[in-house]
Amino acid sequence: MNLFSTLHRFTVVPSLPKELSGLQRIAYNLWWTWEPEAIGLFKRLDPELWRATRHNPLEMLGCLQQATYDSLMMDEGFMSHLAQVEERLDEYLASRTWYERHGNPRARIAYFSMEFGLHESLPIYSGGLGILAGDHLKSASDLGLPLVGVGLLYRQGYFRQHLNFEGWQQEIYPENDFYNLPLHLERDASGTPLTLEMEYPGRSVRIQIWRVQVGRVRLYLLDSNLEENTPVDREITTRLYGGDQEMRIRQEILLGIGGIRALRLLGIEPNVCHMNEGHAAFLALERIRILMEQRSLNFCEATEAVRGGNVFTTHTPVEAGIDHFPGELMERYLGYYYRHLGLTREQFLTLGMQNHGRSNENFCMAVLAMKLSLHSNGVSELHGMVSRRMWADVWPDLPEEQLPLTYVTNGVHQKSWLSEEMSNLLIRYLGTRWLEQSDDALWRKVSRIPDAELWRTHRRGTERLVDYARTSLRAQLQKLDAGTKEIDRAGDVLDPEILTIGFARRFATYKRGTLLLHDKERLERILNHPERPVQIVFAGKAHPADHQGKELIRQIVQLAQQEKFRRRIVFLEDYDISVARRLVQGVDVWLNTPLRPQEASGTSGMKVAFNGGLNMSILDGWWCEGYRGNNGWAIGRGEVYDDLAYQNEVESRAIYDLLEKEIVPLFYNRGSDGVPRGWTAFMKASMQTLCPVFSTDRMVQEYARRCYLPAFENWERLNRDDLRLAVELARWKERLHGVWGGLSIVAVQAGCESEVTVGQRVPISVQITPGDVPLSEISVEVYFGVLDSRGSIMGGEVVPLDPATDPDKVGHFGGELECRFCGRHGFLLRVMPRHPEVGTVYDPGLILWG
Repeated sequence: MNLFSTLHRFTVVPSLPKELSGLQRIAYNLWWTWEPEAIGLFKRLDPELWRATRHNPLEMLGCLQQATYDSLMMDEGFMSHLAQVEERLDEYLASRTWYERHGNPRARIAYFSMEFGLHESLPIYSGGLGILAGDHLKSASDLGLPLVGVGLLYRQGYFRQHLNFEGWQQEIYPENDFYNLPLHLERDASGTPLTLEMEYPGRSVRIQIWRVQVGRVRLYLLDSNLEENTPVDREITTRLYGGDQEMRIRQEILLGIGGIRALRLLGIEPNVCHMNEGHAAFLALERIRILMEQRSLNFCEATEAVRGGNVFTTHTPVEAGIDHFPGELMERYLGYYYRHLGLTREQFLTLGMQNHGRSNENFCMAVLAMKLSLHSNGVSELHGMVSRRMWADVWPDLPEEQLPLTYVTNGVHQKSWLSEEMSNLLIRYLGTRWLEQSDDALWRKVSRIPDAELWRTHRRGTERLVDYARTSLRAQLQKLDAGTKEIDRAGDVLDPEILTIGFARRFATYKRGTLLLHDKERLERILNHPERPVQIVFAGKAHPADHQGKELIRQIVQLAQQEKFRRRIVFLEDYDISVARRLVQGVDVWLNTPLRPQEASGTSGMKVAFNGGLNMSILDGWWCEGYRGNNGWAIGRGEVYDDLAYQNEVESRAIYDLLEKEIVPLFYNRGSDGVPRGWTAFMKASMQTLCPVFSTDRMVQEYARRCYLPAFENWERLNRDDLRLAVELARWKERLHGVWGGLSIVAVQAGCESEVTVGQRVPISVQITPGDVPLSEISVEVYFGVLDSRGSIMGGEVVPLDPATDPDKVGHFGGELECRFCGRHGFLLRVMPRHPEVGTVYDPGLILWG
């Protein structure tokens, strides 16, 4: 007999007196994670328990005894503090927002991500993608966007990292106790948990929905760990990025298709869906399927209606980092699905292929997302350029710079990463408006902060970091049963008074975590200089399957164990949001050494800037836009090398040179009051130039203006009048595909000699034979610009040509090219469809160059 088959279950929740019920209300809204007064309130309950529960207020409330609650109610100071925090939460939720002033109340936005990094107490994230998603939700809440998040609730999340004596990474997967996390199980009117059915090969899987409140924003998380599911299906939401390709496709079907179904079950019908990476791309197919069923449309008609309301953000500058699934796996998991959409196998697989002619090409989730989204973007200016090059085959008829793939540079949620001391200092000198808006003029007021005050505020962060590193190192050694002497010696590592470099990130090989260790003898001289020493704090995890990344960690740990480096190098294990927060608030210099152009953006250095730290980085990702020469340091000039060994040699020397000749002298050149005025000038320049730009407030506003609101307007226009325009557009394109081959360019003439002068206008005349394509339905343009050494147009511009007004010149178009630059120029003619309501349209196969 299985004893557990008759097991009766119930949930125990904290029993708080009515007077203290506000503690639970605050704990269930993650607004508290970026509100210092709320954090201070929970910490005040029991500082030791606060640390032991990994800053989880719900778990802490469940551990407190009734006697503690009784004493709290008698503490007038605590009760006043509680009332103040509750009042602040009420004010936050009721205040007028940026979106109310600038947005459209009819828009409903859903933001899908595989991971969300909101706080260390909710471990359903692994790294940068999740942290960005978490910061996105927080700023969406601050700005008042009508947005919900959708993700998966992982029973084990990402792994906890432990290091053995040799420095090898060990992975541990503790279970998340959902009932001690800030989660609400969604229920119907009778109190029964809401569930949905998902079809997988040969069976159905039942899914339940949890809700996390993030300020004004709700985050819905899907969970397959229900008893009625098979053990295999309960594993779908066990681990983030765990398992093989088959597990990954199950998770992505659940995120995309299941996410849309969950929202509909909750009565939420988004008209704009944002895919944070390609993991959620199946949502576009589900939106199409629903519209086909609701409105009796075919696939092409429904696609026109849906595409206008989709936004896709890619975070990966190498195609190997994107999910690709073989055709047989797609057939097994989605064969029934695409047939239900009325597609053949070839038509379906083509949706995820760049080059339709390559029969061996796997199905790519990013390609599916781009083809079914009107707005696609990278996450920095450089990444936008790299992405256009990388995905050029998706739009084979367009020049690279004309591809519909732009960029929105990442940012960070400043309130989540600022130290309380630095925040208070900024409020004293800048006021409070910088907390609500990105404004260059406000941040220029940083110049008013006295150098000594700025310097000493930042040093307090360094002191806390050193204290934390010593405590953590002692705990690491105790877990390894190290000797008493070795544990005691952990108390003298690092020094809060000396130059502190931080390096913390995922230990993928392209990030080159050991580049700083390239010349150990030279490094030793720098770190142990008798008058101007330097120290380094490392942290980071390698993916469990990345043995090269694990080897990099091992090398650093073993070097840190050598006597000559013991006090100057520390590796902090189990990198998470809590560790990151201490690092970005305490380091003087943040080191970033990726192989250009493989860092799509990066955000950790932005967090450092808000806390007065400076960046030293390869010119990659966001630093290409942030570096000004007086606000940090660039390693190299953005070169790309073919020889990796040579590149490592050159760039490691550049780091040592910067340290020895610029950074270290600037840090230690002190006035009579002990303040390094040259260094604080860099700190101020960094804050003035970086803080107003690299915040998620600016980023989310940019998404709203450039993506969400235009996407909503497109969706609304295509869906009004019973989807008249969407249906018409699909049929119009179908008709044009049938007759486009009869269109031809008869003649192109440029009214100039072989040489023209700067400023001269060159007349262009074109004659078109339209065949069966109405002339009113074509747009004739010139693609014009300077030629490079290979004869290709660089950074070309598009100049529209007007149809001739002379009735005897039907099919003739003309215009002028303005020659604004010297050099070899060229132009191409292109003809594209033009819809009377939509304007010029690009569709593969509907473009003619001449």
